[in-house]
Amino acid sequence: MPDAALFLADGSRFDGKGLEFEGLALGEAVFYTGMTGYEEALTDPSYAGQILTFTFPMIGNYGISGEASQYPRACVAGTVVKEIARHPSHHLSHQTLPSWLDDERIPTLVGADTRAITIALREHGTIWAALAVGEEALESAEAALARFVRHASTRDLVPGVATPAERSEGPENGPHVTLIDCGVKRAVLRELEALGARVNVVPYDADEGAILASDPAAIFISPGPGDPTDLTGTIDTLRGLVGRKPLFGICLGHQLLALACGAKTYKLPYGHRGGNQPVKDAMRGEVLITAHNHGYAVDERTLPDTLEATMTNLNDDTNEGFRHRTLPVAAVQFHPEASPGPSDARRIFERWLHDAGIL
Repeated sequence: MPDAALFLADGSRFDGKGLEFEGLALGEAVFYTGMTGYEEALTDPSYAGQILTFTFPMIGNYGISGEASQYPRACVAGTVVKEIARHPSHHLSHQTLPSWLDDERIPTLVGADTRAITIALREHGTIWAALAVGEEALESAEAALARFVRHASTRDLVPGVATPAERSEGPENGPHVTLIDCGVKRAVLRELEALGARVNVVPYDADEGAILASDPAAIFISPGPGDPTDLTGTIDTLRGLVGRKPLFGICLGHQLLALACGAKTYKLPYGHRGGNQPVKDAMRGEVLITAHNHGYAVDERTLPDTLEATMTNLNDDTNEGFRHRTLPVAAVQFHPEASPGPSDARRIFERWLHDAGIL
């Protein structure tokens, strides 16, 4: 195993070993708290451009199935684990995690002190980083990180994972939902299709005409990576769609809808990533354990009078949902489709379609 290291922009360095693929990854260092779900996380478009540290000490023990993947390829820039399983045990596994990461050409750091990395990120917030595997990458990492930090941006993340062209999925005769793809997970499409919806997927930069061309019964705004304020064109388009069709967004879609309605967003200190976030549903008086993957949040104090908060994170009181007071517009910050994560919130898709008069 070649030498490898994670370099944080604050000067910290964490050493370990790499897998067979040698290279350099540059991105934002974040941590993920789930005990399972590594295949879903590594293929989640919302992690595009990020170096993902797993807090659970053993990763890869049930291998890679392909069925749990949320995207046709790995989306993370790099990954860090304490210990990686080379002999998985699961009847659906068809490849080990190490060999899959090598095939996907993802620089991987093994044996690093993931607790220390997590504490650093928890105390100081997410930070730009370089993950280097191999002698050549190690020699160039610090200089490359210094250059990267000067020009780092999230503007190219959504274009890198969103669909480039329109496509349709689901039953031909189902109620028609147009999905604006900012980096949609396969599980989201599965949930909508399971409810009988015909989903027309359009790129994040589609204009109003393209979105409304097929006369959808409702419009869904998908999750995705990066800063929502980067997508000024999408926000303007959503602003023009409010009141014309039922709208529903999750994660990045939640933030984009909020911005389109006049609210503001802000960057969280270290984000929410994992499958264990308690969310209070103010409308139903219940607590849901939910899956999260986001680094930004809607500032509830800036919600206009036309919107009302519907959900709150019980860990830090951040906004987890809102709805329009008179129009069929609603959104949630977490992932009702989980993958990975608990299924407490899965019925939210059905409730939205029902409230929109589709089911």
